[in-house]
Amino acid sequence: MSKSVFVTGAAYGTGFYIAERFAKEGYNVFISGRCGDPLEEAVNKLKEYNVFAKYYITSTFEQDEVISIFDDIKKQGYLIDALVLNAANLGIGQDSLTVDINDFMDVYKINVAWNFMMSRESAKHMIEKKKGSIVFIASNSAIRVTQSRCAYCSSKSAILALSKSFAVDFGKYGIRSNCVLPGMIKTSRWHNNENNAKYALANYTPIEDIADFEDIANAVWYLASDNSKNTTGTELVVDGGMLAQLTPNIEREL
Repeated sequence: MSKSVFVTGAAYGTGFYIAERFAKEGYNVFISGRCGDPLEEAVNKLKEYNVFAKYYITSTFEQDEVISIFDDIKKQGYLIDALVLNAANLGIGQDSLTVDINDFMDVYKINVAWNFMMSRESAKHMIEKKKGSIVFIASNSAIRVTQSRCAYCSSKSAILALSKSFAVDFGKYGIRSNCVLPGMIKTSRWHNNENNAKYALANYTPIEDIADFEDIANAVWYLASDNSKNTTGTELVVDGGMLAQLTPNIEREL
């Protein structure tokens, strides 16, 4: 029987590489994002693996929109086996003393509430199949925070508890829930050195390297597949050992 995955925020970057990892394994792939053109391009690339692929534009914070997405997937004859929650509001530059509360809550809407709604609807699919896996893309910032990103860091911490709650609440249905905690990733932001990204402290990892997109995709695949069939309610850190060290060696050249 064919399997299906839904990956949010998958038009490019980490999300696309995750979707591609599943397509290579023969999964039908559903993806979401805010803009149609890059999503359509992503879907066309995924179809090259001879799988069914479709995208959904998620531009509003509406429960009915989430429900309609999963209803549409089911009407087409598919049920979701794995959900990967990659989309996020990064909440960059939100000074705790001056950030507007609406901007603060926008981070929580995407990173927590939207992920809750997506998980709940996908779980209804998984219950029908008596098996499934939910994988959250959290962050090592859920454990150790960075300056002026209170909303982002605290929302990622909330995701850890959200995932554990699903592991407990949905476990009786055969549904597992886990988190991947990336550190710095070689995104376009890193390559373009936006916000001084190439010289941020997070680059000073013990193994002297940060994650490629494939590193995150492989971690997600492990947690979503039967390779981890007895693993639920836990976190897999993919940050080059950054969380393990107390004092990074900032004397070395990057």
